[in-house]
Amino acid sequence: MLGHRGACGYLPELTSPALELALAQGADGVEVDVVASRDGVPVVRHERELSASTDIAARPEFADRRREGLLDGVPAVGWFAEDFDWAELATLRARERMPALRPRSAAHDGESAVLRLADVAALVAKAGSLLVVELKEPAFSAALGLPLPELVLGELAGVPASPRIVVESFEKSALADLAARGVAWPLVYLLDDHGAAADEHGPVRRTYADELADLRPLTAFRGVSVPIPLVTDALVRRAHEAGLEVWTWTLRPENRFLPHRYRRGTDAVATGDWRSAWTALLSTGVDAVFADHPDLAVRARSHVRERP
Repeated sequence: MLGHRGACGYLPELTSPALELALAQGADGVEVDVVASRDGVPVVRHERELSASTDIAARPEFADRRREGLLDGVPAVGWFAEDFDWAELATLRARERMPALRPRSAAHDGESAVLRLADVAALVAKAGSLLVVELKEPAFSAALGLPLPELVLGELAGVPASPRIVVESFEKSALADLAARGVAWPLVYLLDDHGAAADEHGPVRRTYADELADLRPLTAFRGVSVPIPLVTDALVRRAHEAGLEVWTWTLRPENRFLPHRYRRGTDAVATGDWRSAWTALLSTGVDAVFADHPDLAVRARSHVRERP
């Protein structure tokens, strides 16, 4: 069980306190997202646009760098990590991305600094835990001359005591790049909806079975990671038969994130029957899950293990 950006159900994500809390609550490791600064530093932020998770919009010295750009291929307006050197980003303070949903976390806005990957690696290594690194939009960054796989390799090579590492991405090419470099880190391919390819007859839908077949001969790949609604007994069985693991994301206890049958009341931000929902998911045999509230996920896992 992995703390999703730390214990981000309680504290602003990807901060030292959130990561430390996740490990203290019993998480086996933590997952962080990495983007690149202008000077090639792997920065620990959920996405390249920074206004939702930092105080950058309130910083007058950076006002002139607000611009329109692309975020996962979609036009967006804001402040983008690749427009700033690390020395500038290091002055920013983290904030809760979903304050209406998590006011308890938002109460800690401004308390913690933005981190670089080396900071997190040192923290996780000290705890003897696992660090999962997600490469965010690596192809886009590479086009800017900021190759994330290479930057991550360089950053972690400079950490005196590196933790156990797993790298994941929605872009298989970035993971293949790491595999070609001979890294020993296990790789996990993130899958959202079924991917679409094209041939002379138009779009062709790829199934998870297709993706599993492609990954099976690639020994560097540990497995695939899929969103919770797409986890099925059949997918887990097929992946295991191919020698691959199935990871899934993200365990969240609020009604808005639970299947309808597990919701309690009409308030979207109220807590639903997370224990039953998560127990059912874990019973499929998935190999790893990401959780915003690691303490609750540990309790659900213990309940599954105790069942006859």
